[in-house]
Amino acid sequence: MRRIELTAELDGERADAFLARSAQGLTRSAVQRLLEEGAVVCGGRPVKKNQKTATGQVFIIHMPEPAETDIVPQDIPLDIVYEDDDVIVVNKPVGMVVHPAPGHPDGTLVNALLYHCGASLSGINGALRPGIVHRIDRDTSGLVIAAKNDRAHLSLAEQLQDHSLFREYEAVVVGTLQQDEGSVDAPIDRHPTDRKRMAVSRMGGREAVTHWSVIARYPGYTHISCRLETGRTHQIRVHMASIGHPLYGDLVYGQKKQIAGLAGQCLHARRLTFTHPGSGERLTVEAPLPRWFEAVLTKLGRMI
Repeated sequence: MRRIELTAELDGERADAFLARSAQGLTRSAVQRLLEEGAVVCGGRPVKKNQKTATGQVFIIHMPEPAETDIVPQDIPLDIVYEDDDVIVVNKPVGMVVHPAPGHPDGTLVNALLYHCGASLSGINGALRPGIVHRIDRDTSGLVIAAKNDRAHLSLAEQLQDHSLFREYEAVVVGTLQQDEGSVDAPIDRHPTDRKRMAVSRMGGREAVTHWSVIARYPGYTHISCRLETGRTHQIRVHMASIGHPLYGDLVYGQKKQIAGLAGQCLHARRLTFTHPGSGERLTVEAPLPRWFEAVLTKLGRMI
């Protein structure tokens, strides 16, 4: 087990923020996992993520040995939108899970990436999520970026943190949005009674901001573009439902009846803009709307 010692230089800084800033090679999400596992101590006691630092405090991180991954590489076709020695951007289809989890041990994007990239994936996010910088839901299609080395991963993670990695989605929501654009700025947390769901929280939660704009209006529905400032679980789905406009086809936060031709919510990760970790060049990559999404728009267009 590797040991890292860090000494606080400021009073009142959150422990997770201090550790992510000071511990070279660790992202904030990795630090938070270590905190949750009790692997960070100060004065002989486990540190809580929202604990405040005091100048001169010594924080000790007990780093576990790298775990050997038992994920099997699988020859699953990938729609690769962009790839070089540092990053790979994939257009994920509806129905594919990003990384192995209970109930989804294989057939995931990670299995496919391991086959395509071999050992060339970053290890910062752990053995089950090699290369994975961010996720999208199983029933959401579109762009996912993965890192091929730790340097690239840290760069992309920092861009997510400072909101310079732009993620733009297209969605169809139920109801007619009257304004042409708007924002939802509301923290998100686990639902108080259903732990599989998320909800807007009035008593805490994590900061979440979604900006939306209207692309087209149909009778009873609106085609919108959404840009995320933050990336909380189910963020667009929760935010749009919270203002009375759940996503078309969303069986968790909207209507309860399955819509023919839809596997889930009508949501597509359309565009990614990021600073390349190696060249420093600002890049934008896009994934066209899938056929099922275009079919929804055609169906709604016939209602006019």
